Amino acid sequence: MNNKISNPKIEVPKGIMLNDKDYITSLLTGLKNLEKNYVVAMTEASNENLYQKYKEIFDNITSFQRTVYELMFQFGWYQLEKAESNKIEQKYQTLLKEYQDLQM
Repeated sequence: MNNKISNPKIEVPKGIMLNDKDYITSLLTGLKNLEKNYVVAMTEASNENLYQKYKEIFDNITSFQRTVYELMFQFGWYQLEKAESNKIEQKYQTLLKEYQDLQM
């Protein structure tokens, strides 16, 4: 059984020269790092105006990151793995128990 979820892969030239997949992978990695850094900046913002400005930039970065991810997925350069039903249920039960423990 194939557990991979993906689109047909758009082939790119192989070799030492950078190709479209290399560039977009680098872009996605950079955007993910920016997201992490902006989360830290928001938590450390010294006032509400600064926080709101960081949040506005963060929202734009996350939106762009999602667009890049969707493009990579569309080109078959990003694959997902289908989770088995029992694993999803196990994870749900674990998180439910943790949530219930917090309510005590």
